[in-house]
Amino acid sequence: MKGRTAPTANRPGPVSYDPSRLLKSLTSRPGVYRMLDRDGKVIYVGKARNLRNRVSSYFRGGATAVKTAAMLRQVADVQVTVTNTETEALLLEDALVKKHQPRYNILLRDDKSFPYIRVSMEHDFPRLSFYRGAKKKGHKYFGPYPSARAVREALGHLQRLFQVRQCEDSFFDNRTRPCLQHQIKRCSAPCVGLVGKADYASDLEHALLFLQGREAEVSEDLVRRMEAAAEALDYERAAHLRDQVARIKRVQEKQFVTARGGDVDVVAAATGEGRHYGVTVMFIRGGRNLGSRNFYPRSAAQAGAGEVLASFLSQYYLAREAPAEIIVSHDVDDRELLEAAFSEKAGRKVAIRHRVRGDRARWVDMALTNARHGLQLRVASAASIAAQLEALREALDLPEVPSRLECFDISHTGGESTVASCVVFGPEGPHKSEYRRFNIKGVTGGDDYAAMKQALERRYTRVRRGEAPLPDILFVDGGKGQLAEAVRVLEELQLDGLEVVGVAKGADRRPGDEQLFRPGQPRPIRLPPDSPALHLVQQVRDEAHRFAISGHRARRARARTSSVLESIPGLGPKRRRALLRHFGGLQGVTRAGIDDLSQVSGISRTLATSIYQTFHGSE
Repeated sequence: MKGRTAPTANRPGPVSYDPSRLLKSLTSRPGVYRMLDRDGKVIYVGKARNLRNRVSSYFRGGATAVKTAAMLRQVADVQVTVTNTETEALLLEDALVKKHQPRYNILLRDDKSFPYIRVSMEHDFPRLSFYRGAKKKGHKYFGPYPSARAVREALGHLQRLFQVRQCEDSFFDNRTRPCLQHQIKRCSAPCVGLVGKADYASDLEHALLFLQGREAEVSEDLVRRMEAAAEALDYERAAHLRDQVARIKRVQEKQFVTARGGDVDVVAAATGEGRHYGVTVMFIRGGRNLGSRNFYPRSAAQAGAGEVLASFLSQYYLAREAPAEIIVSHDVDDRELLEAAFSEKAGRKVAIRHRVRGDRARWVDMALTNARHGLQLRVASAASIAAQLEALREALDLPEVPSRLECFDISHTGGESTVASCVVFGPEGPHKSEYRRFNIKGVTGGDDYAAMKQALERRYTRVRRGEAPLPDILFVDGGKGQLAEAVRVLEELQLDGLEVVGVAKGADRRPGDEQLFRPGQPRPIRLPPDSPALHLVQQVRDEAHRFAISGHRARRARARTSSVLESIPGLGPKRRRALLRHFGGLQGVTRAGIDDLSQVSGISRTLATSIYQTFHGSE
């Protein structure tokens, strides 16, 4: 319930607040207190099991922590709200911290949702897909995963292992023939009836067991089916099942798996010099390590790892569903209270454990190592590309910091020798070994849209096959037209969860006037000229432009220094020399007829016809 607000005493200057009237009127019930400065701004929010005892502790004489002393010098008012229970106070504290962002609270900056794998169970042929948002009925959810990249990797494994569809229902309902996914053995094509409901349901069941970490059950079932197929002399089916079991084992070998299943989050906190903090959350689902994610809370004053961890747990898990077990690197205050609040929100028991052994102790060590390493990198790279990536995340309002960027550009001269480039950037900068060029063929000269479409299809078909990783952001040099082509290609290849951005130069084509186009957004994003995010986008775009131009110039130079005779199949160097000697040069060859050409030694009538048609076309 809401409680009364204590009397205030607003007086200018530091240490001007007289708490005597407040302390006399305070209750011993649970609640939340807010400390305000002389401008009326909330600078700290806290919860208490006993409001009188907790608030009084701030104003008693004796030694006081540096953080508390600095805060009290700015306090001009204290307000309280009484609650029925301590759990209610915890929830109210979390809401007020997120609302007011008090400078003396430890604040978790990242409030984005985590991605899941969603299974659309209401469909006859359920679909597996990338999903981020509130859970809805009629679906099954697996996760959360630490990043979109982890979800895409898991979906890729499921496609290769079980060939369960991932396409949109609108795409599925309008197919008349199998799509590319079936051709590259990533889907069993239920859309055109190439697999029955029973067989598809079996593949889906295996996929769900795999997501739950029950690979052993899947392998045992597949082995039984393989042996039955072999006994029935269906050797083709038996070989397919054998290969499927082998693929599952290869995937298991790449992942750290413990004998004990269950869903666990391992949370470790590290503190650095000054007011730098790092928290790592490692996700264990079904006994499998799905990876980790780093957070960097902020505070106006120095705090210990236990305090950082307690604040993090409250803000993080009150905003999302907690797993059955949370393992922490440091002991935290109010552990029982946090457990009760998380259990109530999740609708089941949630345990927070500190001292653990075996696999769980190794997980804690791993999470601590990641937290310390991540904090060191963050401090060291404050002015590097990592800071630019963080600025890009904020500018585009992304749920997480991108770790892989790809940018495409097109270069040609009047439509001649068109070349598309793809450059790759990561936290370490450009990955030049992963740069790629595409010689564009079969499109009208100067049609940049068609050239972009061909380059993207060639690149992301390889990505879909698992031959290259999928980026977090795809940049295309151009405006709405190039952006639309990129979106169409990704939809056709069923690559979702990928951010696409069109980078267009301003009206005067001056650096700093770039416009960023996003799908579904009618107006472009314009970043300030001094924005670190804009500087990164310019660097990536300029590198793609440079790489495309150098490839175009090399291709154009080769075309102008080579003879058209070199493109004729069956006409090697020896026969080319014989032709040029016989007719006195290329001009004589172009004027010769089929009969004349066939008179040259080594030139058959079929080859002579091919040479003639190269210069004159087919009759």
